[in-house]
Amino acid sequence: MNTVEQHKQEKHPLDVVEDVYDYADEQLSFEEIEERAGGGEWERLKWAGMYAQKQEGYFMIRTKVPGGYLTPEQAEVIGECATDYAVAPEEYGGEEQNDLWGDAFLDITTRQDIQKHWVEVEDIPEMWERYDEVGLTTVQGCGDSARNVLGCPAAGLDDHECFNAQPVIEAVSDYFTENREYANLPRKFKITITGCRHDCAQSQINDVGLVPAKKVVGVSGSAGDSSDESDGGQQLYGFHVRVGGGLSDGPRMGSQLDVFVKPEDAVEVCRAIAQTFKELGDRNNRGVCRMRYLVEQMGPEKFEEAVRDRCTVDLPESGQDLTVGYQGDHVGVHDQKQNGLKYVGFNVIAGRMGGDEFAAAARAAKKYGTEDASIRLATDQNFLITHIPEENVDDLLAEPFAQEYSPDPGPFSRGAVGCTGNEFCNYAIIETKKRTKRWARELDDRIDVPDDIEAIRMHMSGCSASCAQPQIADIGFRGETVKLEDGEAQRASDASGQRPQAENSTNAEGDNIVEGMDFGLGGSLGADNEFLDWVENAVPADAVIPALEQLFEAYAEDREDGEKFYQWCRRVDNDRLRTVMQRAEAPVSRGVAHGD
Repeated sequence: MNTVEQHKQEKHPLDVVEDVYDYADEQLSFEEIEERAGGGEWERLKWAGMYAQKQEGYFMIRTKVPGGYLTPEQAEVIGECATDYAVAPEEYGGEEQNDLWGDAFLDITTRQDIQKHWVEVEDIPEMWERYDEVGLTTVQGCGDSARNVLGCPAAGLDDHECFNAQPVIEAVSDYFTENREYANLPRKFKITITGCRHDCAQSQINDVGLVPAKKVVGVSGSAGDSSDESDGGQQLYGFHVRVGGGLSDGPRMGSQLDVFVKPEDAVEVCRAIAQTFKELGDRNNRGVCRMRYLVEQMGPEKFEEAVRDRCTVDLPESGQDLTVGYQGDHVGVHDQKQNGLKYVGFNVIAGRMGGDEFAAAARAAKKYGTEDASIRLATDQNFLITHIPEENVDDLLAEPFAQEYSPDPGPFSRGAVGCTGNEFCNYAIIETKKRTKRWARELDDRIDVPDDIEAIRMHMSGCSASCAQPQIADIGFRGETVKLEDGEAQRASDASGQRPQAENSTNAEGDNIVEGMDFGLGGSLGADNEFLDWVENAVPADAVIPALEQLFEAYAEDREDGEKFYQWCRRVDNDRLRTVMQRAEAPVSRGVAHGD
């Protein structure tokens, strides 16, 4: 067993939830927590939704939001808890800790979670009590178990869906949460469930993806009957199943199993897949413990056989797949299928906003919406307010928070996604949140994008863990530290128009060591799904915007009718893309990853 598995054997990881109350009551320091419970406690605390920040004594805490669905009351509590508990101490800058957001902010994640930083252990029980009152939890927000279950943020609202899968999402989430039998899997286990034709919940890059399908069953009701409707058969809606998708190192698109799942059987099928992973997954090499490696090793057919062997319901062969593409964007004002109602998608660049602003959005949902109003979190780190009568939309858009998080942003702002970055994360190499927001707005000002392109998906991850999902973006970045020749760092800054100290640093030996990134182009999900190509490695951060200007100038000149940017990047070979990027007056190709 690897070290993490040993930690989980020492104590069941769900037991740590009760231990947190003791740590809080005694106000234990990090050193005292480790002295009492050992170094493995930092791993087990993830099952409580808690990550130790790089700033000792403080936690990031993750709130699960199944399907991204929140009532206004839940959203208001989340925002108020960020204001009350996610507060940076004076020694780290207090309210000035971050020059864009200060403190007391929250992050909407690509998995429809909410993350808060600067939380101290003594405040967590009180936060949990406030969460309990409105039906929220952080349990299993992290750790080697079923994570937050994804869904379409417009479930129940949009004509794109075949049926509303939110009840199925909640049933699956409820089954796995606090279920000790499945709380110790070989690695994190990510499920997505949608009834939407546009696969908003990203089934292709999750461990398990349930997507809409239909099948004709016989008069007897047996889904295994091949009868058609003309023979008196009945058409049922349900799911097809995709397994083994994922990003990070070794990305893989999910494989479809030859099964049809009725909605009432979804919990059992997800349980059977988890059981297969639990029994057969690797617990030795942590680098290949994800379920996608198991599916790859066994092959989809053998994996399907193993699931069938462990499933207690009949799994007939697949029917008709109803997914038509991918649409992860819900920004803007949209009609609901309920007459006279709208939902509004607000753009939150890199997912970060003030807790007070999120609470204000929740109160606005109550003020301007019907009794069914809700807040929905999207996988592109934006959020929706739903069930707004048409006559109230203008008043909603006049609210102060709506000015900052406009539903009508520029294309780079609309498609910008950023991970936590090295501000808080121990793994990240570069800063991401501030850079993503600044770059998105600067690019909107500096680059003219064709009028028919609403969003340019630019995703920035601080390391190779892919929390910002760069492999599926038009433009993807993966953090590096970059060594430049003497003088190149200054020339890069001059070319970009940014101050050298904003992106660059010099080590004690006099070498120019700057923050930079691997630069990828051409990713997407959907019918033409493909991971991007890492076209250039170790690009200094200050060289990125000049390189993008050159790329979009070439795109505008060479573009075919209706061609999207990622499609153009695929059509043009990588050597030419590199040549275009190198036209910039910046050292696009003259850096190397520091240490290489």
